[in-house]
Amino acid sequence: MSDLFSVAAADSEASLPLDRYAERAYLEYAMSVVRGRALPELADGQKPVQRRILFAMKEMGLLAGAKPVKSARVVGEILGKFHPHGDSSAYEALVRMAQDFTLRYPLIDGQGNFGSRDGDDAAAMRYTEARLTPIAALLLSELDQGTVDFIPNYDGAFDEPKLLPARLPMVLLNGATGIAVGMATDIPPHNLQEVAAAAVALLRQPNLSCAELMQYIPGPDFPGGGQIITPAADCLAIYEQGRGSVRVRARWKIETLARNQWRVVVYELPPGCSAKKVLAEIEEGTNPKPRANKKGLSAEQQNLKALWLSQLERARDESDQKQPVRLVFEPKSSRQDPDVFINLLLTHTSLECNVSLNFVMLGMDGRPQQKGLPAILQEWIGFRLATVTRRLQYHLNHTQARIHILQGRMTVFLNLDAVIAVIRDSDTPKTDLMRQFGLSQTQAEDILEIRLRQLARLEHEKLANELQQLSGEAERLTQLLQDERAKQKLVIREIEADAAKYGDPRRTLMQAAEKATLTQQAADEPVTVILSQKGWIRSRAGHGVDVATLSFKDGDALHSVVETRTVWPLVLLDQYGRCYSLDCATLPGGRGEGVPLSSLIEVQENAEIVAMLAGPAEQRYLVSGSGGYGFIAPLKEMLSRVRAGKAFLTVNEEERALPPVLIPEHAQQVFVLTQQSRALAFALSELKEMNKGRGLQFLSLEEGDSVLSAVAVAGERVVLTIRLRTGREDELSLSLADFAAKRGRRGKPLPKKVQLLAITV
Repeated sequence: MSDLFSVAAADSEASLPLDRYAERAYLEYAMSVVRGRALPELADGQKPVQRRILFAMKEMGLLAGAKPVKSARVVGEILGKFHPHGDSSAYEALVRMAQDFTLRYPLIDGQGNFGSRDGDDAAAMRYTEARLTPIAALLLSELDQGTVDFIPNYDGAFDEPKLLPARLPMVLLNGATGIAVGMATDIPPHNLQEVAAAAVALLRQPNLSCAELMQYIPGPDFPGGGQIITPAADCLAIYEQGRGSVRVRARWKIETLARNQWRVVVYELPPGCSAKKVLAEIEEGTNPKPRANKKGLSAEQQNLKALWLSQLERARDESDQKQPVRLVFEPKSSRQDPDVFINLLLTHTSLECNVSLNFVMLGMDGRPQQKGLPAILQEWIGFRLATVTRRLQYHLNHTQARIHILQGRMTVFLNLDAVIAVIRDSDTPKTDLMRQFGLSQTQAEDILEIRLRQLARLEHEKLANELQQLSGEAERLTQLLQDERAKQKLVIREIEADAAKYGDPRRTLMQAAEKATLTQQAADEPVTVILSQKGWIRSRAGHGVDVATLSFKDGDALHSVVETRTVWPLVLLDQYGRCYSLDCATLPGGRGEGVPLSSLIEVQENAEIVAMLAGPAEQRYLVSGSGGYGFIAPLKEMLSRVRAGKAFLTVNEEERALPPVLIPEHAQQVFVLTQQSRALAFALSELKEMNKGRGLQFLSLEEGDSVLSAVAVAGERVVLTIRLRTGREDELSLSLADFAAKRGRRGKPLPKKVQLLAITV
C-alpha cells in the first residue's frame, strides 16, 4: 500500500496527498470562521450576522419610530433570505445588539425581556419585539445611495450588502468580542464624541501619533461606567500595539447614616461583573466549602472567613429600574477604616478586575490583523472617503440623468404642437421623435410615458428653474469629486454633525490608581505564639497565657513566648543571622503541642533559633552579633517571601547573632555588655539604620571576649539581673554616665564580674 493516500478530484483524474488536502480544507474552514462569523470588519464594525440583521430589519421597514414586530418574524426573515444558520445564533446576536449593558450604543430597540446584567437569559423570540434605534441610521442611511457593493445571498435569490456605509467608526464605538481559529478579538467600546473628535483631527493632520490621538480618546468607555485605574502610559502602549489589558474597578460612594453609622454603596460595575456575581463571591468567602479532596477548610479559607465576618455585617442588592446598579455593603462597626473595608471588597470580589483588549479585525484588504489606534482610524477614514466619493458620484449620475430628461422636455415644450402631431400620426413615434427633434432614446421614452394633458400643461419657467437648479447641483458635485480637500471638509462636517446628534458624555472615569491590595488577610485578634526548644511552634488565642500550664513533648521545654496580633508579622532569627517569616494567623492553635518549624520554614543546617519577634512592621530593633557589630532595622526589613528565609545579619565564623532588642520610644543611648564584664554606653545616633549587613562596630573587644547583650536605653540607668556565686539572683543598677564614651572604644569594667541573666532598661 502506498504511503500517500490520495483524494480524487470530482471532475478530473488529478489526485492530492491526504495531508495537503486536510491542510487546505482546514485552512478554508478556518478562514470561513474568521471572515464569516468571528471577526468584525474595520469598515462598519459588524460581523456578518449583525450586518444581515440590520439590513433585514431595514428592508422590513423597522426603522426608528416604526411599530416593533415580533422578534421571531425578524429572525425568520434573516434566516430565509440571508443567514444560512440556526435561529438561535441569529436571535442571540439580535438580543446582544439590543442590550444597553452590553453595547455602548445599542442598534436595536427591544421590547420585552432581553436579559439582564446578572446573566439572566432573554425571553423566547416569540415573546419579544424589536425595531431599529435612531443611531442605527449611522450604518443604514446611505445604503441606497450606491455607497457599497451588493453580493448574492447564500442561494443567489437575493442581494445583500458586502459592507454597511458607516458614517462613524463603529468598530471602536461598540467594540466586539469573538473567538476564531487561532485568533480572538476583544475590542472595547469607546465614546462617540471622543472617537469623532479623533477622526476629525486625523483628517486635518494625517500624521498624528498615537499619543496625540489619545488626547481625544483616553481609553475605553464601558456601558456600565466604572473607573479605569491603569496609568496613561500603559494605556498608550496598549493602543500602540493593539493588545493588552486595563484594570477596571467599580465606583462607589459612602453614605452617612444616623449615629455616625455609614455604608458603602456601589453604583457602577466594571464590564463582566454583576451584582449577582459579587454577592456570590461574598457568600463563598463568608461560608466557604472544603476544596476538592479535602475534609475541612484550609487555614487560608478559615482566615479569610474570619476576616469577612469581622468586617462585613451584611450585603444586599437594591438595584431597580431607577437605579440599575445599587449594591449596599454595611460594615461591622462604624469605627472601622472605610479604606480597609473597601479594599477588602475590591481584593476579594470582581468589583476590581482586568479587562483584556485585543484589536483584531478584518482590515480593508480583507485580512485579519491586530491593529493600533492610528491604523484603525486611518483605514476607516480611507473607507469613509471612498464611501462619500461613491455617494457623490451616485447623486451626480442621478442629477445628470434628471437634467437629461428635463432637457428633452424643454425641447418638447418649444415644439409642442409638432410633437403631439408626431405622436398622433406616426406608427413609430419613438423613432420619429428621436429623428425629428434630436432626442435620445431615454428622452423619447419619457415623453411617450407622459399623458397628453400633462404634455400640454408643461410650463417652460418651471422646467427652466428646475434645470438651472439641477445644473448648479451637478456642478457642485463635480467640483467636490475633483477636489479632495473639499471632500475631506464635507466628511468632517458630517462627522461633527453626527457627533452632535448622537454623542453623549463619557461614562467610564479615567483616573489612575494603585491596584487594590489587602495586607490584612485575617481578622485582627490578639494571639500568643509559643516556641519550644526543639522547634515546635503553636499559638493561643488572646494574651496573658499562663506559661506554667503549657505542656511539651518529653525532653522539650519552652524557648520563647511572644504576645502579638494575627495581622502582625512574625520573624525568627537564627544564630547565623538568617531571618524567616511566618503568618501568625496560619499557626495551629488549641491545646496541642503545635507543629515542627521544619514543616513551615527551611532552617539552615545546624542553625539554632535565637529570637522570635512580632509586632507592627515599622517597629525598630537594635540588631547585633557577638562580635560587637550591629545596626538599627525595622521589623519589615526582616521579612522574607521564601521558606528558606533571607540573609539579614552578617556574622563571622565563631560569632553568633544576638536576640534583637526593641528600641523604646525616645531612646538616646546604647548600652553594650561583654562576657568579660566590660560595658560601654554611646549615643544611639552614632548607629545607622540598615536593611541588612554587618553594621558598625559597637566597641573594641579584647581577644577571647564577646558581646553578651546590647540594648537601647531611653533613661539614664540600666538594671542588670545577675546570678551570684551562691546561685542567688540579684540586681545591679548602673548609671550610663559612668560608662559613656564614643562608639568603638573598649569600654569600662563593671565593679565586679557578673553572670548576666537579663538587662532592664
